[in-house]
Amino acid sequence: MSNTLTVRLPEELQRRLREKSRRTGLPIGKIVRDSIENALAKDEPAWMKYAGTFSGPKNLSSRKGYSRS
Repeated sequence: MSNTLTVRLPEELQRRLREKSRRTGLPIGKIVRDSIENALAKDEPAWMKYAGTFSGPKNLSSRKGYSRS
């Protein structure tokens, strides 16, 4: 990785970050990268993780007995 980003953190946030790093044994950079990745993933609608995972008849809504018209 060659991209560098400088971020100024409040003392309390920096303390919590160092504590999590100490507790988990993970480097601070990895914790920050994972947190950013998770935050960006939340931009996708929640239902997107299920897209294409359901099976069943493709014409279910047009089959007799299933439509209201």
